[in-house]
Amino acid sequence: MTAQPDLHRPAAAARRDPGALLDRLTALPGRADRLTHRRQVPARDAVLAAWPAWADPAVVAAYSARGVVQPWAHQVAVAEAAHRGEHVVVATGTASGKSLAYLLPALSEIRAARGPRGQRGAAVLYLAPTKALAHDQCTAIRNLGLDVRVATHDGDSTPEEREWTRDHGEYVLSNPDMLHRSLLPGHERWAPFFRALRYVVIDECHHYRGVFGAHVAQIVRRLRRVCASYGASPTFILASATVADPDLTARRMTGLAVTAVTADGSPRGALEVGLWEPPLTSYQGENGAPVRRPATAETADLLADLVVEDVRTLAFVRSRRGVETVAQRAGELVAEVDPSLAGRVDSYRGGYLPEERRALEDDLRSGRLLGMAATNALELGIDVSGLDAVLVTGYPGTRAAFWQQVGRAGRDGGGALGMFVARDDPLDTYLVHHPDALLGRPVEGTVFDTDNPYILGPHLCAAAQELPVTVADAPLFGPRMREVLGSLVERGLLRRRAAGWYWTDRARAADLADIRSAGGAQVQLVEGATGRVVGTVDGARAHSTAHAGAIYLHRGETWLVESLDLDDNVATMRRADVDHTTTARDVTDIEVIDEREAVDWGPCRLSFGTVEVTNQVTSYLRRRLRTGEVIDETPLDLPARTLSTAAVWWTVPDDVVVTMLAESGLDVADLPGAAHAAEHCSIGLLPLFATCDRWDIGGVSTARHPDTGVLTVFVHDGHPGGAGFAERGYRTAAAWLRATRATIASCECATGCPSCIQSPKCGNGNDPLDKAGAVVLLDALLRHAPAAPDMA
Repeated sequence: MTAQPDLHRPAAAARRDPGALLDRLTALPGRADRLTHRRQVPARDAVLAAWPAWADPAVVAAYSARGVVQPWAHQVAVAEAAHRGEHVVVATGTASGKSLAYLLPALSEIRAARGPRGQRGAAVLYLAPTKALAHDQCTAIRNLGLDVRVATHDGDSTPEEREWTRDHGEYVLSNPDMLHRSLLPGHERWAPFFRALRYVVIDECHHYRGVFGAHVAQIVRRLRRVCASYGASPTFILASATVADPDLTARRMTGLAVTAVTADGSPRGALEVGLWEPPLTSYQGENGAPVRRPATAETADLLADLVVEDVRTLAFVRSRRGVETVAQRAGELVAEVDPSLAGRVDSYRGGYLPEERRALEDDLRSGRLLGMAATNALELGIDVSGLDAVLVTGYPGTRAAFWQQVGRAGRDGGGALGMFVARDDPLDTYLVHHPDALLGRPVEGTVFDTDNPYILGPHLCAAAQELPVTVADAPLFGPRMREVLGSLVERGLLRRRAAGWYWTDRARAADLADIRSAGGAQVQLVEGATGRVVGTVDGARAHSTAHAGAIYLHRGETWLVESLDLDDNVATMRRADVDHTTTARDVTDIEVIDEREAVDWGPCRLSFGTVEVTNQVTSYLRRRLRTGEVIDETPLDLPARTLSTAAVWWTVPDDVVVTMLAESGLDVADLPGAAHAAEHCSIGLLPLFATCDRWDIGGVSTARHPDTGVLTVFVHDGHPGGAGFAERGYRTAAAWLRATRATIASCECATGCPSCIQSPKCGNGNDPLDKAGAVVLLDALLRHAPAAPDMA
């Protein structure tokens, strides 16, 4: 919850001029050309409104004591809608006080509905995507000083705390995992809570996208069903700083009609945004390609420079390994310049112990830490007001996430600096040279498919364990419910009876519906010498991240994976002092199962449908930690995995290929490299058009595919049944592939590099690749494509 300043006093001045700060960063030797673009987002004035007449006086007094003399207009609009019983979604900027908007009706209802002896008469369930955010909200509510029984219910809660929460909690803060695994399966023990449930708050709803979003949407439907069985029909309030079409997102998430509030009445200081591209180095990558200085190294330098200037800075880094690397290197640089600042830089990511996370959050809030490298665990609404600058290392997957991250700075109303540091990646390269694609376009809508049978099936099993599924549940679970139920009965997971579908002992719902992993059980990372569990890795990623020889970082310590036991889901590791990172390589085959939709672009064809993908991790590369230079490649012997999923693909017939070759002077031997290069770059650019990560999708290309008979390039979802990403690519193909062509053509390298056509995932060692041929091939494909804007 963000405390608002006293609005009768002038807004606090910025600690320092962010524009001048950016000037100083670029003035250092060798940096002048790294800043590719700068833009200022202007300040915004507040729009105020009166407190609602129904608001509990004690709640109003608690906020007034914290400096909120008068709420902002959007806060009142949300509170009024929720108080009327309307499901509502608020989508206003970072630090716009969305928590007050839902706490005002929620806390007022809790206090008004109490029994004569203080019995729980109304309850509120708050769902956050991270435990850190839930604990931050819990602390903020307690700091209001109200007589409200507030508690968290998550994996860190003790049995005694869980029992108290179940019996007495009025405002319960949890997450979708715990709702799925604890509250819903045990709903009979939680019956008084569900019977009293008045509001459900889903915070940071933009975070729920793709497979995760589809799982959460099904959990919400199960929650509605359990509540109805106890005679409750809670009002849903959804909140996000950055989501397009918020009413559509909220309807998909809840299955309910919603009121959207998007006009932001909060004030905002000016934000200076810079786009930063690391330089090419003299080092060589695969096949002699030039490589840029690693974005993590660049970020470490910038973070150190800002800390030395006493600028409180948060650096977002995409990977856990990158977080550790940036924090470690920045700390070393700071200590070299000013030994008194040693220890003022640290790291924050998932996998830390609860007490470690809480201490780090407190240190960042208090200013004891001047610099921190973090994963997106700190992207969300945790109150860390007082930050002066944010560094975003690599495109975070969506424009929504980018604005969410840079919005963490300047939360006290002052000016702030936001820097985007590009990785050696086609998408990042495109953005730093096409700034309007990042800074001049609205944020994306969330993408998830609630009808995916691979997701719907496990949740129908979970629902049947909670309460028998009936025909009356069809409006909740959608048009594919009967079809998927039939499949579950055939597999012996459910029993069909006249009254509905019933759970069987074989359908262990909590095991079937793992809402975060599409790849099976978590793999434990164990220290071989002691047997101590150091961390975990998702089963779907274990082949590529926890194989023998892989490097794993944890809080500044480097670990070498010695073995991976896929039967027991255990990777054994030991501490190691190394100067390299590792990247897995794989090979993929693909088979077309069903073409669901298609459109002709002149003689070429664009298709969307179902495919079967066979993938096998075959080797891994070792790269120099500080330079990205490839050291060597080591083979691996891991089993192949098969995936049925959704894909978008495009074909170019032989006659077009012949004409293209004649006009361009290319040889037929160049075709595989041209298709391969176009595939790599299109995978790199799809996250700009679909709310996905590059690692959520894959691809295959061939000069002649057996199912199409012609040159074909596939891009497929990396999750069973699909996650909506490939379909989004199909819907925006003209803009997506034009951006792909522009990225390849404009890259400053001669024959291809990681910034355009090389991929860190390529199982063929990025060979063959033909940069010039990819441009010619895409020109042939796009010659008859429909008109489209530069961006979706």
